[in-house]
Amino acid sequence: MPKWLSNQIMNAFNKRDRRQIRLLNDCWFFYYSRRETNNEARQ
Repeated sequence: MPKWLSNQIMNAFNKRDRRQIRLLNDCWFFYYSRRETNNEARQ
């Protein structure tokens, strides 16, 4: 997980900002799925 995303998620949890947590969670799954797709294409 990129450091900037990890920091954003920690801040959202500390502020108990559910909307931000959901948004960042969606960003992480999008980032992770794209990364996995690219790794499979390279092999």
